[in-house]
Amino acid sequence: MKDYIKVDEWKIIEEGFDPHYNKISESIFSLGNGRMGQRANFEEAYSGETLQGNYVAGVYYPDKTRVGWWKNGYPEYFAKVLNAANWIGIDIDIDGEQLDLAACTIQQFSRELNMKEGYLKRTFTATTKAGKQVSVESIRFCSMADDETGAIRYTLTPLNFDGEIVITPFVDGDVKNKDANYDEKFWDEVKKGTAANGAFVQLRTKKTGFEVATGMRVKITQNNSPVQPEFLSIQKEKYVALQTTIEVVKNQPIVIYKYAANVSSQNYDAATLQDVLKATLQRISDKGFDTMLAEQAAAWAEKWKHNDIIIEGDASAQQGIRFNIFQLNQTYTGEDDRLNIGPKGFTGEKYGGSTYWDTEAYCVPFYLATAPQNVTRNLLLYRYKQLGKAIENAASLGFKDGAALYPMVTMDGTECHNEWEITFEEIHRNGAIAYAIYNYVRYTGDEAYLADYGLEVLIAIARFWSQRVNWSEDKQQYVMLGVTGPNEYENNINNNWYTSKLAVWCMKYALKVAEQVKTTDIAKYNALIAKISFNGGDEATKWNDIIEKMYYPYSEKLGVFLQQDGYLDKEQILVKDLPASDRPINQKWSWDRILRSCFIKQADVLQGIYFFEDEYDMDTIRRNFDFYEPRTVHESSLSPCVHAILAAKLGDEARAYEFYLRTSRLDLDDYNNDTEDGCHTTSMAGTWMSVVEGFGGMRVKDGKLSFQPFLPAKWNSFSFHVGFRGTLLNVKVSKEGVQITNNSDTETTVLIYGKEQLVQANADVILEAQ
Repeated sequence: MKDYIKVDEWKIIEEGFDPHYNKISESIFSLGNGRMGQRANFEEAYSGETLQGNYVAGVYYPDKTRVGWWKNGYPEYFAKVLNAANWIGIDIDIDGEQLDLAACTIQQFSRELNMKEGYLKRTFTATTKAGKQVSVESIRFCSMADDETGAIRYTLTPLNFDGEIVITPFVDGDVKNKDANYDEKFWDEVKKGTAANGAFVQLRTKKTGFEVATGMRVKITQNNSPVQPEFLSIQKEKYVALQTTIEVVKNQPIVIYKYAANVSSQNYDAATLQDVLKATLQRISDKGFDTMLAEQAAAWAEKWKHNDIIIEGDASAQQGIRFNIFQLNQTYTGEDDRLNIGPKGFTGEKYGGSTYWDTEAYCVPFYLATAPQNVTRNLLLYRYKQLGKAIENAASLGFKDGAALYPMVTMDGTECHNEWEITFEEIHRNGAIAYAIYNYVRYTGDEAYLADYGLEVLIAIARFWSQRVNWSEDKQQYVMLGVTGPNEYENNINNNWYTSKLAVWCMKYALKVAEQVKTTDIAKYNALIAKISFNGGDEATKWNDIIEKMYYPYSEKLGVFLQQDGYLDKEQILVKDLPASDRPINQKWSWDRILRSCFIKQADVLQGIYFFEDEYDMDTIRRNFDFYEPRTVHESSLSPCVHAILAAKLGDEARAYEFYLRTSRLDLDDYNNDTEDGCHTTSMAGTWMSVVEGFGGMRVKDGKLSFQPFLPAKWNSFSFHVGFRGTLLNVKVSKEGVQITNNSDTETTVLIYGKEQLVQANADVILEAQ
């Protein structure tokens, strides 16, 4: 755990430069706008340890899977969001010496991520080896108002000299991914060019053929007056730059304005990209930096109006939740149903930037409550449009008759994960997609989605589960063999309780929705069953038989659901008894030792109890929580939030708060020693859930929002916004009681501690603390 980020409610602040933390900071201070993103690399050269990262959403490469032994059904490639052209670069040479913080003496350094207004500010004072001292202030952002653009204001002031400074703004497309399996570079040059004050590079991805044109416009002022520099054009392979020499005077600042854009063949005809780029750059450079920055602040103000969480009395907790919300909004805006949410967002390359089940299980609740309805609908449509590929994926593994297995990792619906125990066995991801449909309809009331799209997906998923189980003559029940549950510290086990529970629920839900659509829209129902050859009689009979006769491992002695067969054969050591030197076990132990241990990576049985809590009484939930949590090492970013929510439900304030703080500051404090690879973006939605569903106790009950809130002792109050069926509510929980304010023109009824309360339009309801 690191402790170098300063606590501030609206900012992430680093003071002083420690090169050992630089890659961590590059992740934490990342910027994005849903369409493009940028790690917090320096504009000027840096020869120290760094992970360069510029990303364009939806642009990927199918990197050849690298395995020693090819298995039937194995994915041919691992899809990766590509490191794209570097648009931020500004090389600075001071009297022949390159400005490089790895080679300078640094007198002052700070990085500041302003989450309220959406920009990154960096300042430093440094002295070169020749003794030339300069101060620099850089402010940059990826525009939320114009999501193909970004801008930089780079102010350099000579402090102890007059002389020459050579300024070289550039666009560099000669980049590669750190995680390239064969060290291959993934871009080919299409064209490039320079003009009086601008330059561009247009690149095409190998194999996939995406084209991206990245360009810049440059303006310079000196001592607050415009400069008309003569730029020297520099062109190399996949690289363009403009270079000029400025005579500088001590204490007179030079300001470099760099306007940049990425335009992609995803959104425009490839032949027109150069023209689109030129018009885009002209538009933003005409507006100017200050106007763009003001637009950025306004766009973020609108977002915070709908999704801010305010915690009074605990600045560390406040900073943590805002950081998580900020990164989620930078990563996905819901404007394009071809895009999804990678586990690292725009902050790093790990996991390839692809879509995992994290989206459906963790991100959907956040976007349901904090964004317009179409945002979550687009997440569901993303999967619906890939149903054909999911059916092909299942067929490659031997399933038939329209059974669908959604990929563990994907860009376009094709499975591209490269670890067999995950690719073939972590099939619970199918259930998360079905649960997201249920969650969406339950929250929004948009039952038309089921007839139009949802039922088709649900039937295909149910078909998979009905073929994946088999009848055990020994048990006289159906069993689920050879799976990996959410706890990836167990592979190829039998009868994972969570997976079996989810499979049965999927079949029940598919049957329920089929009857519902048949009743409400017989025409669409008939059209669908003809399209997919659904035999409601025979298939329903088979599914109901499985539902009735499914085997679930259970310990009568302990009164807990067993994670899988044989779990109690393991030596039952608790995490508290592990030496600190053994943690984290995924970095200290061999894999076979982990697999033989009882230790759990993340919520598994407890994930199922979280999903289906209404089926269990409090004693059952408490027994399972008290058994499994002490055996959980929480070495997945997805783990603490589920435990926080269940602990809150159980009234266990101490553990609920502990897990909340861990999930909210996971990256800021580098709990798992891996933030340098990128932030844990999808789990950040779990942080929001920890507050809203945990401390706020928010659920949907019979079409109404229900709240069972409590106030952690360390907090004076907390409040959050939720949008629900045309209303925008603010819920504030304080020592005085609970206040729900309706900031919309539609009245709504909510449940507070189980009692119905009518909240009039543009009014509030206050329940005093008892």
